[in-house]
Amino acid sequence: MNAPSDLSWLPPQTGIGGIEHLLRRAATGETSARFRDFALDSHFQPIFSIAHGRSVGVEALLRARDAGGVNVPPLQVLALPRHFGDKLLLDRLLEAMHLANFRNLGLDRHWMFLNVQPEIFVEGPRQGSFLQELLAASATPPGTLVLEVLEQAVADEHALRDAVAFYRAAGCLIAVDDFGAGYSNFDRIWRLRPDIVKLDRAMTTQATSDARARRMIPAIVALLHEAGSLVVMEGIETEAEAMLAMDSDVDFIQGYYFARPSARPETSGRTAATNQLDRLWTAYRQDTQPETDRHRDAMDGYREAVRRAAIQLQGGVDAVTACRGFLGLPRAIRCFVLDDGGVQHGPTLDACGVSEARDPRFAPLADAGGANWSRRFYFRRALQRPGTVQLSRPYLSMTDASQPASQRVTLSISVDTRNGTGVLCADVAWVDRLPNEAR
Repeated sequence: MNAPSDLSWLPPQTGIGGIEHLLRRAATGETSARFRDFALDSHFQPIFSIAHGRSVGVEALLRARDAGGVNVPPLQVLALPRHFGDKLLLDRLLEAMHLANFRNLGLDRHWMFLNVQPEIFVEGPRQGSFLQELLAASATPPGTLVLEVLEQAVADEHALRDAVAFYRAAGCLIAVDDFGAGYSNFDRIWRLRPDIVKLDRAMTTQATSDARARRMIPAIVALLHEAGSLVVMEGIETEAEAMLAMDSDVDFIQGYYFARPSARPETSGRTAATNQLDRLWTAYRQDTQPETDRHRDAMDGYREAVRRAAIQLQGGVDAVTACRGFLGLPRAIRCFVLDDGGVQHGPTLDACGVSEARDPRFAPLADAGGANWSRRFYFRRALQRPGTVQLSRPYLSMTDASQPASQRVTLSISVDTRNGTGVLCADVAWVDRLPNEAR
């Protein structure tokens, strides 16, 4: 993008008296603005694609100084307007300033993420086409712009959806910011279908210190992906948070750990951030592969025990006797047998101590005789691949939902008995990290 030497590309009419006189372009090409007694500038923080190993966008951020040259919080400036007209003026002023400075950076292969005040965002369809005119006059493709909105700050559901449709029709991308904060919910995500969702930093912070929260993040990311949205984890400040982003399968990362906001961020070539990404990939491989190998090796004994139990069942041995070897292993929880329709026949065979440890409040779930588990992946997979022990991903067991560490995996194998084809299932307690003695 080659920016002209002046601001003549600005739309001549904004509908609120014009903003040209509030903008100043320096000899360096950078554009600043003035609103009341405050001087305004743009800073940009890069957003990186983990898969691509480089920045793919920048978020435009406001920087402000008072009449004495002292930095003031951006929110202080944004809170100044009391009337909608002034809010609209400030919002359009910032749009023009940020776009001018973004164009001056020459980032042809980058998005610009632009925060829009929720009140202004929902009024977009009724306030003319200023943004479209701004993009057209500056020869900026609309797809370059990602509009960020705090969806939980908008009470009028219909107005929000109309605004999303309006800006999407104009060619812009839509991002929901701070998902997971306040009243954020998946219901709105399904309806709005944002192109990008940015996770609230509080989710990242909690997940680095809470194992249960850490397990939830990948599931949340997976749901957002199912809804058709790419996911940004922002506010990353430590290596632990960066590793969480890797584990969670988010698409993009943003934060001080990679790059701080600046007027002219480094976005090409070998930068400190790309070196960080290289180190992150190396650390991820070094951290996950040995752990994967340890879990695989640790499960070998359980696989063999399930295989032996299946052979005995097929030979006519009763389930209690056949499963005794498996149930004697350290993390074994239970065995049960399903028919070819996924219905449990016979009792659940618990390992020693499991029944006593069960929370009595969940007693209605304890008896699984006759339960239908045909929806479970481990059941379907066993029938699809007869004779081979299958291993599920970690999941929360309904019958042990009350337990603090209730994640488990299920091993399954099809068996042919005198009663027909069935599936032998065996649950093993899952741990995120194996204890040192198991290594």
